[in-house]
Amino acid sequence: MAHTFEIYKDNAGEFRVRFKYNSEVMFSTQGYSQKSSAQNAIDSIKKNGPGADVVDNS
Repeated sequence: MAHTFEIYKDNAGEFRVRFKYNSEVMFSTQGYSQKSSAQNAIDSIKKNGPGADVVDNS
């Protein structure tokens, strides 16, 4: 698959999510103390992301 969500632990021991497309990291989240919170972030992005507005601040 060309795109994936990855849950990992950072150096501070917090759980983070990164989204990869063709092995390139497109974005990562804040740190979460619980793995379930990282999974909730993924679920929220999947649910709410497709309808999100684009804001061009350039």
